[in-house]
Amino acid sequence: MDSIAGRPDADIAVEYAQQIPAQVIATMLGVPTTMKDQFTTWVRNTLEAGLTNPELRIKTRAELQDFFIGEIRNRRETGSTSDLIGELVHAEHDGEPYPDGLILGMCGLLLIAGVDTTWSGIGSSLWHLATHPEDRIRLVQEPELIPSAVEEFLRAYSPVTMARLVNEDMEYEGCPMKAGDRILMAFPAANRDPQHFERPDEVIIDREHNRHVAFGAGIHRCVGSNLARMEMRVAIEEFLARVPDFELREDAEVTWAGGQVRGPRTIPVRINKSIGH
Repeated sequence: MDSIAGRPDADIAVEYAQQIPAQVIATMLGVPTTMKDQFTTWVRNTLEAGLTNPELRIKTRAELQDFFIGEIRNRRETGSTSDLIGELVHAEHDGEPYPDGLILGMCGLLLIAGVDTTWSGIGSSLWHLATHPEDRIRLVQEPELIPSAVEEFLRAYSPVTMARLVNEDMEYEGCPMKAGDRILMAFPAANRDPQHFERPDEVIIDREHNRHVAFGAGIHRCVGSNLARMEMRVAIEEFLARVPDFELREDAEVTWAGGQVRGPRTIPVRINKSIGH
């Protein structure tokens, strides 16, 4: 924040939004925060580049596995329980330790599911504020609305869709599906359903009734939802406190990632120093 707040412009996706979740996950796992750039590379290779490059995806998976196997071995040798990996390594269920394969899967899921999704949520929120000055000004003047705004940004710019495997032949709303088919559940579309949301295509930062499904629903609902909410809230609070006046640069080319996770990869903004701190 110090370097951004003191400059006339910045890419707040690359320099801010994308820096936060990787550091949070690194801290939880008990690995150096200097790993954040490597984490970012692994996540992008898995969720973006790897979608069209199977060899890269396989290579990335092997690198991830080797890294976490080393971390698990380290916790076993040192007896450390000061971080999540250590807690899992030394935890027991019904008197039995968790198998390494389970711990490995949990660490990989935490990294892949906890980084790109959250930085996309933070980035989409900041993009909205950079393009809607009335909402930005209101949140600066009424920061108590930020938690409500976070829920609305999640609804309007849901970063995640979820793939599912069809178990048996069926038809839903006129759409036939066969066992083994892969389908994509469009949470962003559900969150703009006019039967459930008033003025669904408008972003209303003080929306009172907002039962969105950005984090899914039922038994598969995101277990990290509260962490993601906290990261988004704190990221917006801190940014607006230091940079209350910003907007997209006139020549800005905002790029967005697609696939199962959608969010801005670049947000070039101009910072108005006459109002900023």
